[in-house]
Amino acid sequence: MSDLLQLADQTLQSRLLLGTAGYPNNQVLLDALAVSGAQIVTASVRRISVIGEDESLVDLLAGRARLLPNTAGCQTAKDAVLTAELAREAFDTNWIKLEVIGDRELLYPDVEELIRATETLAAAGFVVLAYCNDDPVTCRKLADVGAAAVMPLGSPIGSGLGILNPHIIELVASRSPVPVILDAGIGTASDAALAMELGCAAVLVNTAVAKARDPVRMANAMRAGVEAGRAARLSGRIPKRRDAEPSSPQFGLVGT
Repeated sequence: MSDLLQLADQTLQSRLLLGTAGYPNNQVLLDALAVSGAQIVTASVRRISVIGEDESLVDLLAGRARLLPNTAGCQTAKDAVLTAELAREAFDTNWIKLEVIGDRELLYPDVEELIRATETLAAAGFVVLAYCNDDPVTCRKLADVGAAAVMPLGSPIGSGLGILNPHIIELVASRSPVPVILDAGIGTASDAALAMELGCAAVLVNTAVAKARDPVRMANAMRAGVEAGRAARLSGRIPKRRDAEPSSPQFGLVGT
């Protein structure tokens, strides 16, 4: 496979990242991960056991995928930086999915605190994947202060509403100097395909898989959606037209 994803210092075959929260049980999580092909999974630092408890996510995922800790629940740059530092110490990784939430109900990012935390962590040697709002200016500023990737939301976390503003996501993807990973709001495989068609480098999915009636089958569908959307993007869609254009020749018809 020649179309690989370059994310910081990692080269990946899969352009689908998977969340780990909300599955019916760990076996369903593992089965979904296997069929998804995802090589990176994310989990809140607060949910990851570091004391060797049974069914620890660290032990569960060992050898299956790269664990990407996230700072879910943090509301200030200070708390997010501290959480990232704890994750690096506990899990021996300098990769962090950075979340700094400004509203506990909307789960929208606090842009000022997010940029501040990104700059601090990048300067400290972290590979920062920053969850952010769907704003080209915010995404550019995050890249400017050292984010390795930006992760704009398609719609509110867990909403399943899909990509509410495709035009803006396409603008973000076309202007960003770092990979754009569509994060939050994905509801089904066609949403994932659309994200890739708009130019995103990858897609992160959690709730749409974990809460599906059949999470394993949905994980497989998400994989297919990401792959189809990426292939369509590389192939180049035909221009949109206002009028019909026949695909068959108009000469030599019977009776003419």
